[in-house]
Amino acid sequence: MTTLPAPGAPRRSAAGVVWGVAVAAYVAAVFHRSSLGVTGVDAAHRFDINASALATFSVAQLAVYAVMQVPVGVLLDRFGSRRLLIAGGALMVAGQLCFALATDVPLAVAARMLIGLGDAMTFISVLRIVSLWFPGRRYPMMTQLTGTLGQLGAILGAVPLVALLHRAGWTPAFLTAAAVGSTVLMMIVVTVRDAPGGEVATVPAPALIDVRRKLADAWAHPGTRLGLWTHFVTQFSGAVFGLLWGYPFLVQGQGLSPTTAASLLTLMTAAMLVTGPVVAHLCARHPFHRSALVFAITGATAVVWGVVLAWPGRAPAWLLVTLVLVLAVNGPGSMIGFDYARSFNPVNRIGSATGVVNVGGFVASIVLVLAVGVVLDLATPAGRAAPDLTAFRWAFATQYVLWALGAVQVLRYRNAARRDLARTRGASTPGGVP
Repeated sequence: MTTLPAPGAPRRSAAGVVWGVAVAAYVAAVFHRSSLGVTGVDAAHRFDINASALATFSVAQLAVYAVMQVPVGVLLDRFGSRRLLIAGGALMVAGQLCFALATDVPLAVAARMLIGLGDAMTFISVLRIVSLWFPGRRYPMMTQLTGTLGQLGAILGAVPLVALLHRAGWTPAFLTAAAVGSTVLMMIVVTVRDAPGGEVATVPAPALIDVRRKLADAWAHPGTRLGLWTHFVTQFSGAVFGLLWGYPFLVQGQGLSPTTAASLLTLMTAAMLVTGPVVAHLCARHPFHRSALVFAITGATAVVWGVVLAWPGRAPAWLLVTLVLVLAVNGPGSMIGFDYARSFNPVNRIGSATGVVNVGGFVASIVLVLAVGVVLDLATPAGRAAPDLTAFRWAFATQYVLWALGAVQVLRYRNAARRDLARTRGASTPGGVP
């Protein structure tokens, strides 16, 4: 078995370059992932489909992403980050090429599935690079920076992509997206290495029984499941708003222009760049109160959505700005789940534990994407070509079921993790809860 090098040994410049290119890979993945979000209205027209059918595009992408998290975690422990980043980048480029040329629904769905498969290989591969190239004390901040900077891809997938789509058309816009992905893929091939010193941070091919044991060990720890439900309850609202339904809600429900709607989505992403380091600092400074931060982010999101949905008529501009700013904290909040995975698992199963955690938010997102699409179709008055504001209100109200479920589970596994820590340390954990 190859010995993993101790984090912190590499020169800062080398670690920074490798991490920078790995982050560029994640930026590209987020760009590919979110490229449907601002083109959903155009996609509905191109493929002549209703809201439920449009939802299948995102559901196919997210379902492949979620289903592949645990297998990708095992593959990551086996083959390392570099190989998975290359494979993932190639799959996403292929997906964008298919999406650019698709004129029927089956090919378009297959294209989004390719993007989901490549996307599934990217983020946790970058997190493993962080764990091997940087000392443990810097992991929370580097994880938040990785997740936050990756959202620059959503900025590229907002106003610039909308402008290109409306100026050049569907096929040139998505061919350009494929070209962007190809450029980043070449950077990965040239620059990224799994671990310092040129060593390959992999393990021998495990027997099936060992894979099952590693997954079982990761799943058995309440800290891993706390991470999963943390990711579940914090991520879905902002993710679904940015990935698919936010743009139609702002344009069709709130009556904003396409440029203004795309600008609000850009503002949401820009705000993530500010809130990410703040959340990371709070987690590093108060590690035993991370769950309190999770509940604060979830509660604030639910309250602001309640005001927006209850507002008589279309919401004023200041309220929509407040909404996207609160949603901006969802992404950094979901990163706390990965911090739990690192805190409660040894390095040889970080990939598996991270994959388990990452399933949470994307399962919730799949459920919400589908629920919003179905409710929109049911609540849209007969004869209307697009959903009205009332339909969007009923659709987004389904979020409260997911928030309630997630909050209960976070509380449950927070208490279980607290008991486990008290048992292993022989005393109550200082400061209360993780």
